[in-house]
Parts: sequence; structure tokens; C-alpha cells
Amino acid sequence: MSVHDHGFARVTGAIPVVRIADPKANAEATVESMRQGAAEGSLLVVFPEMGLCGYSIDDLVQQDAILDGCRDALKSIVDASAGLMPLVVVGLPLVVGDGLYNCAAVIRDGAVLGVVPKSYLANYREFYDKRYYSAARDAPQDTVRLFGSDVPFGADLLFDAEDVPGFCLHVEICEDGWVPIPPSVWASLAGATVLANLSGSPVTVGKESYRKLLSTSHSARCIAAHLYVAAGFGESTTDLAWDGDALITENGTLLTRSKQFEMGAQSISADIDLDRLRQERMRMTSVRDQVGDHAEDLKRLRRIGFSFGVQPGTDDVEVLRRAIARFPFVPSGTSDLDERCREVGNIQVQGLAARLRATGLEKVVIGVSGGLDSTLALLVAVDTFDRLDLPRTNILAYTMPGFATGGATLRRAHTLMDSLGVSGTELDIRPSCEQMLADLDHPYSRGEKVFDVTFENVQAGERTSHLFRLANHHGAIVLGTGDLSELALGWCTYGVGDQMSHYNVNGSVPKTLVRHLIRWMITSGEFSDETSAVLAEILADVISPELVPPGEDGAIQSTEDTVGPYELHDFFLYYLTRFGYRPSKVAYLARQAWGDLDRTPWDTEPLDDRNVYDAATIDKWLTVFCQRFMANQFKRTAMPNGPKIGSGGSLSPRGDWRSPSDASARAWLQELRGE
Repeated sequence: MSVHDHGFARVTGAIPVVRIADPKANAEATVESMRQGAAEGSLLVVFPEMGLCGYSIDDLVQQDAILDGCRDALKSIVDASAGLMPLVVVGLPLVVGDGLYNCAAVIRDGAVLGVVPKSYLANYREFYDKRYYSAARDAPQDTVRLFGSDVPFGADLLFDAEDVPGFCLHVEICEDGWVPIPPSVWASLAGATVLANLSGSPVTVGKESYRKLLSTSHSARCIAAHLYVAAGFGESTTDLAWDGDALITENGTLLTRSKQFEMGAQSISADIDLDRLRQERMRMTSVRDQVGDHAEDLKRLRRIGFSFGVQPGTDDVEVLRRAIARFPFVPSGTSDLDERCREVGNIQVQGLAARLRATGLEKVVIGVSGGLDSTLALLVAVDTFDRLDLPRTNILAYTMPGFATGGATLRRAHTLMDSLGVSGTELDIRPSCEQMLADLDHPYSRGEKVFDVTFENVQAGERTSHLFRLANHHGAIVLGTGDLSELALGWCTYGVGDQMSHYNVNGSVPKTLVRHLIRWMITSGEFSDETSAVLAEILADVISPELVPPGEDGAIQSTEDTVGPYELHDFFLYYLTRFGYRPSKVAYLARQAWGDLDRTPWDTEPLDDRNVYDAATIDKWLTVFCQRFMANQFKRTAMPNGPKIGSGGSLSPRGDWRSPSDASARAWLQELRGE
């Protein structure tokens, strides 16, 4: 359960209360925040621009007393860092040669590893950086003498951790991040995964949203983590105001942000996912192409190696400081919920409409079971036909009761078809199934209660066979209903079974998203009260193929009792296929999301509103997932066409997932067991 053992790095943005022109007091506040970050397990603590004297010091920055005081303050911070784990980045003015530079000193365990000068000096509107400072490009030397040692000096420094794979830091200062091509762009191409920006940015109306846009988009473009830490309370308000804004973003996602306009010291921290960044960069071959285009320039960046001293399995940091979505395929916010759900529906509708136009056909055949998947596919068909100005009666819906179809399920199917105004028909498949079982000389045909896989698949096969022949007969296409989760687990009958159709609008929609979309449709007000009521019944029922008669206790066949909870399997599917994580890391993330850990304030959902799974249960079902996923690739290799829905991907062999059908799950299972 160690954060560091699973590819995460805790980073902190610290904003002490600054005292203008008082380096000693600022050093004391910096040391206090630094020690707090170290105690919380952070590997990096970043402070604001010019934090040792204040960014708004103006002409006082040229006073020798201030400059000497800043060097002394830096020395006290360096000494205090001895024995502490994190890299510490502090801002101060430094004289190098004949020039004065706005700098960031990178400190680790009692030493200065490097000093980064500001590259681009803001000199417009309220900014007068060129009045005081020289730019990094003007420096006549690439080292600076500090406390008896020559320290690397320049904007070309990369701080590369030797004992935390994937941690490579680049530092830039304020305006450097606002120019069209920030220095950190080149650093990221050279391998920097953590980009820190020390800022003295004052606040004006609208700047808060622009900073967020800047940081999130920069982290996405660079496929990196980005720490932005701006000056806060204590800066001079002679003509400006300061809000102490700090953000930590990762590959386009905001992980955490400080409270604006706090009048006391504050800090923010989050666990960045170095594995995610590494996986994304490895997959983005276009980025590698650009690295090759600039290879000679990138080689000139200087790498400074160091070690954090992290010992695997020795820390007791269990709870991640980042939100782990329990339903990674499902829209998480409320502000864009309608937009996202409508977008999913639009993709499905657009795909089906295009396929109908390409075939020249104006009818679809669909099997309606009264369950989740066929319900969603039917609703998509209705929306598609409405938009194409085709009559809903051209949707030929068949409910096909078998040996275990329940009365409630059958009623729901009829209610759904009738209330939507499609051509609904009941077609009893039991006679044809009995003939098939007799032809097979199956024990059931001799009166024995043998409900094996053959018994189940005969029913699934008969349903699909009827649908295809009906489509031939009526000049239609068969609309598939099976979802992404079933394809992942192989919970579908291969060939002439529910695995096959002419087109499948649900093929990249996981079960958890199917549930969510139907729940959203109920509240959208787009359907009649009768339709909405039956949709609510469908949501509340147990997920079941209804292929085996109820037991003596009356319990119906439950899919999740057999293969495991879909909410866990969808979680496993997302992280294994989208990011290629090791199974042990997936289990760790599942424990964070679904365990009984107290994750406040990162967890916004109360424990009472969800299931809780312990580590043993998570490992059990993850093992099942790995085994079933690998064993059933042959079904996905032959899956029908269907639109890709989300960034979580699909399992189409023509799209996101190409895998041999005879691959082994052994490597996954060995890694999960620690073998």
C-alpha cells in the first residue's frame, strides 16, 4: 500500500506569508513549510518566485543588504534541508558575474543541486523585470559559486531522480510559462516529467481561470505534471493584489488547487502518476517523432542526477492524495453531465445512422430482453430513426422468452416496446431450442435437469439465429446489444450468439456507463411516464442472462455472482487496457477507490453510498478478470463494427486493442501474486 511503490510521487506547492525585504523571516517560514512537506512524504516542495525577499520588492532588490540577506537565507534553508527527502525549489535574486538574475535554487539534502535563472523577463503593463534583471540567455557562465561549491547555473537543467523511475524535474519562472514556446516544452521533449513554475503573478479579474487553462493545457501538451505556485499574502499592495494561487495539474487534469486570497500560509499537495505519464509518452509516437526532429538541441540540456533515498516498501503512506474515480468510464462532474451523456448518445446515433445510409436499408431487427443492454440499444435505435425521419415501426423488436425468462422481465420488454411505439413481437424460442437439444442428445431432452453451458448457449444461439433470419426476411440489419464489459470478460456466446450482429452501438460502452446513461435518460424528461417507469424497474433488477431456471430457493441466475461485480471489472478494464498498468498497481488503485480507506478530502462520495471491497476480494476478482480477459480474445477478434465512445478506448481489433487470441495471462497473474 505504499504510494512510492506504485509509481506515484507526492509533490507540494507551498505559499508562506511573505515579509517584503526580510529574507531572514522568509527563510524561517520557508523552512517550516519545507519540513511540513517532508513530514507528509513529499518528494518535491516548490515555493513562489522571489519568495526569499518578495516579488514586489521593486528597486530594493538592487540593495546589497537585501542581496546578501537572500544568500544568507538560502544558506539557512540548505542547512535545514539536510536529512530531509524532498527536492526544495525556492526563489531569490542572485548576482552572477556582473548581472542580477531572478533565480530558482534547487536544493536537496543539504546541498544546492542547481540554480535556474528566469529566461523571459516581463516588461509590459505593471511588470518591470528588465529594470532589474538579466535574462538567462545573457549569462556569461554556466556555473555559480555558492557556499564553497560550483553549482550548475542555467535554464537548461534537468534534475533526474535515480531511485524514482520517471521523476525528472524542470524549473522555470513565471513569464517563462506564458510565452508561446516555454523552456519546459524543450525539457519535456528531453524527458522532464515534472514541470515547476515559480510565479510572482499578481491577480486581476479573470486571471484565475486563465491560469487554470494555461496549466492544464500545458501539462496536456507536454504529457507532464505541472506545478504552478504564485506569490500570496504579504506581497506589497501599493498598486497590485496577490491571491496565492497554486495548482497541480497532470496531463490535462487539475489534481488540486489552493484557496485564493488566504491570509495565512498554505500548501497543496497531490500524488502525480509517473507511470501514467510514461505510458502516455510511450504510446504517443508523434511526440517521439518530434524528439527526433530536435535531437541535437535536446542533447545540450544538462542532466543532474540525484537520489531521494526512497526505500521500497518502507514508507507508511497509504492514502493517495488524488481522486481515483470508482467509475472511470462514467462522467464524474455535474456541470457537464448532460453534455457528456448527450455526446455518448450522439456518437451511437451517428454510427447507426451512417451504417443504415451505407447499406441503403431503413429497418433494424433487435432482440429486447428487458435487461440493461438491449434497452440502451433500443433507445439509441429510437433516437436514430426519429432523427432520420423514419417511422419507429421500422424498428422490428423481438422479445424471445426461453426456459428461464421471468414474467417480470417479459412484461418489461413488452411495456418498453409498446410505450416507445416500435413494432414489438413475442417469439417463443423454446420449441426450436428443444429440437436442438434433442438433436444433440442433451440430457435435458431426456427429462434431466442439466443446465450446463450447452443448455445456455443453445438458447443464446437460437435467439441470434432467429434475429439474422428475420433481418434477411424483412430487409433489415441486426442491431447488436452486447456491451464492452461483456466483451472484456467473454460473457457472450461466440459466433451465432449474442457476440454477433450486423452493427453494435454498445460495443464500446461498459456496463457501468450503460447503467448511468439509462439513469440519466430517466431524468432527462425525454420519455413518457410509462417508459421512464419501466426504465427504473430495469435499472433496479439483478443483471441476469436468464438462461437457467431459478433455484429451489427462487433465486434467479446472477451474472455478477458468477463473474464478479461489473463495477470492479470496469475499473480493472480501464486501467489495464487504457494505461497498461501492472495488475498490482490496479489492485492498489482499486483499494484506494473501493476500499474502506478514509480518503477525505479527496473522496467526495460517502462510504454509505457505495459498495466496499477488501483487498482479498479485489485480488480475487482481478485474478478472474485477467484469466477471462486473455482467454476470450478470440471473441473480440471477430467482434462486429461499432463506434468508439470514450477515451477509455474500445476492444475492437480494428481500433484500440490488437492482441493475439492465444496469449497467456501468466505474466499478469505472476505480477499480481508477486512471483
